[in-house]
Amino acid sequence: MTKSLLLTAVLAFAVSPARAAAPTVADAQAFMDRAEKTLDELGLRSRFASWAQATYIIYDTEWLAADASRAYSAEAAKLAREARVYDVIELPADLKRKFLFLKLAVEAPSPPTEAEQKELADVKVWLEGTYSKGKHCRTPEKCLSLDDMEDAFRTSRDPADLLDMWKGWRTISPPMRPKYQRLAELSNKGSRELGFKDTADLWRAGYDMTPEQFSAELDRLWLQLKPLYASLHAYVRRRLADKYGKDVVGKDGLIPAHLLGNMWGQSWGNVYDLVSPPKSTPAFDLTERLKAKGVDEKGMVKYGEGFFTSLGMPPLPATFWERSMIVKPRDREVVCHASAWDVENSDDLRIKMCTRINEDDFVTVHHELGHNFYQRGYKAQPYFFRGSANDGFHEALGDTIALSVTPAYLKTVGLIDKVPGPEGDNELLLKAALEKVAFQPFGLLVDKWRWGVFDGSIPPERYNKAWWDLVRKYQGLKPPVERTEADFDPGAKYHIPGNTPYARYFLANVLQFQFYRALCRQSGHTGPLHQCSFYGNKEVGKKLEDMMAMGASRPWPDALEAATGQREMDATAIAEYFAPLKTWLDQQNKGQKVGWSE
Repeated sequence: MTKSLLLTAVLAFAVSPARAAAPTVADAQAFMDRAEKTLDELGLRSRFASWAQATYIIYDTEWLAADASRAYSAEAAKLAREARVYDVIELPADLKRKFLFLKLAVEAPSPPTEAEQKELADVKVWLEGTYSKGKHCRTPEKCLSLDDMEDAFRTSRDPADLLDMWKGWRTISPPMRPKYQRLAELSNKGSRELGFKDTADLWRAGYDMTPEQFSAELDRLWLQLKPLYASLHAYVRRRLADKYGKDVVGKDGLIPAHLLGNMWGQSWGNVYDLVSPPKSTPAFDLTERLKAKGVDEKGMVKYGEGFFTSLGMPPLPATFWERSMIVKPRDREVVCHASAWDVENSDDLRIKMCTRINEDDFVTVHHELGHNFYQRGYKAQPYFFRGSANDGFHEALGDTIALSVTPAYLKTVGLIDKVPGPEGDNELLLKAALEKVAFQPFGLLVDKWRWGVFDGSIPPERYNKAWWDLVRKYQGLKPPVERTEADFDPGAKYHIPGNTPYARYFLANVLQFQFYRALCRQSGHTGPLHQCSFYGNKEVGKKLEDMMAMGASRPWPDALEAATGQREMDATAIAEYFAPLKTWLDQQNKGQKVGWSE
């Protein structure tokens, strides 16, 4: 071919209609149809592989889970990169929303090269497997699992024993530090390929507001909650000092993190016996009542299902009972962290839980089933809208039901013989606050730390110091022994190696009280908010089902309005619920220091 002919051919190709035509809405819709079908199929394979790995941890299942995760993440990232060509055209709102969700399809977007995609998948599985197999060996013959230590934290009042377990569990996480650093690096590469500054920006992009607005929203909600938390913190600190002595607790206004009945100090319900009002006698012990009634693990789940069916919702499918892992197997390693699954989006609902017969797991069952009923509620939605309005909604739904597990409800289902009088309300509210209110600063700080890691404001050489700076600022806690950068204490919390976003739990605690207040008002309840139970109210069930059926198809303020009549998240419902307790705590704290040096 002559030079002139070659030039003519090149120019013809460059200006051909196929090359020159701008993408159209029809092109974008066709692309999205293919993307949803592809990711739906890959997601199904990944969920089956992940279920096998989570319920039977061996090399083979870890390999299969990593491979399936890599395939899904790589394809999602590839499609998201290809989708950027449609950023230049105006799309209908629902289609534009799907393109955003395509970019948010995975928490750790795959980098562009195949080698790094495999490395990221391997790192993610290694981190979760290392956490799940972690043990604290006091002697070569006596090794404690996390479950063993969590059980001991419920009842042990020996500060030396608590300190040994607290330190021992944190020996599993230092090897995670370089792997976690690499996860952040690879994830950031993938996020930048999608047009985000980093993974922190990507994670905050799914809330129908800018990442900066979302961070400000969390801070606004925290300021609504902080006075109640500070009152609770001061009261608990004083009562722990009464038990363990000021030499153990200290005089700096902070609480040693190992004394609160929980491995991470994130909930304080297990020390209720140490901080309960003087001369108070609990009206009932739900753990003992469950055991006295002979309730087994499946029975615990049946109670949870019964609450949802009382609202007019269909029962769980038969396959739920056949395929769920409700009891911890004795013959293999599993991921015991409770979770709810929708494997095939065809009523293949499951929970994975090493259920124990106690009050905590009774509440957890209701929470996890909330996920399952929500999953079934939006199953008719297209692929990218099969989710909650924002991820806080998903976490909140089951906990809204759990708030309705009042003494009146427990009597209705035969777990207690009579409803205690109002004279015991402060005790019940204190017990609830030790779980719900105490959790909120922890729910906030986990992702504040992680966002700092992703955006580089927390470099690897300050991973541990930054973690404890946030714990001090928000929780008012301190490590019981000196910590250094040889430690990696964030890795001792599942959601860090598991790469699971955590702000959703903070939002869920706000939303559940907001949902609860609105649903109680709809049910006609007129007494103190904390006494409301809407068990058996079909109108409440219909309102919940209508909200769940929306899935993620509309911005979350629309879904919030459907359930509550409000379009803004509002923590005042928490203040209303705990108002009698706040008055009592302030009386108890007279003359005491409230707050701590941040």
